[in-house]
Amino acid sequence: MEKGIVLSLSKSDTHTFKKVNQRSINLIKGLGVEGDAHMGKTVKHRSRVAKDPSQPNLRQVHLIHSELHDELESLGFKIKAGEMGENITTKGIDLLSLPKDTILNIGKTARIKITGLRNPCNQLNLFKKGLMNAVLDKDENGALIRKAGIMGIVLENGIIEIGDTIQVIMPDMPHTKLDRV
Repeated sequence: MEKGIVLSLSKSDTHTFKKVNQRSINLIKGLGVEGDAHMGKTVKHRSRVAKDPSQPNLRQVHLIHSELHDELESLGFKIKAGEMGENITTKGIDLLSLPKDTILNIGKTARIKITGLRNPCNQLNLFKKGLMNAVLDKDENGALIRKAGIMGIVLENGIIEIGDTIQVIMPDMPHTKLDRV
């Protein structure tokens, strides 16, 4: 069973690109991160609200692996936790390889179900020129690889703190590869 740790936590009560680092965050079942602009049962990302505000919010929590920050630094991008809009920065878990519906048990009681990949947008380039291309890649078949983190929904309430353990619970087979949400 794969395990990781929480390195950083962030939230913002407004629709800013960067989120403010926190000592802890409170996850609320079916809604998301308490006090975060993306909290809610229906979509909160402005581009999705414009298309259909009644869509379910499959993007309540955004997670990025710290190993991406390391990779980006090797390409000349100095990125701090929360600067790409993530709520939870992890270490030790290959988030991008997890299948859809994976459960992450974090801390004492929090549970997140993975819904899909973050679809990087041009705001990355507004933050740092060339960053969007740096978080996109192609596999050996030419298929697009999105590396800007994963999204999830809150299954169980819980306060998460820096240093908390993350336990990965794989879904039943067959596994479904993550796609953008």
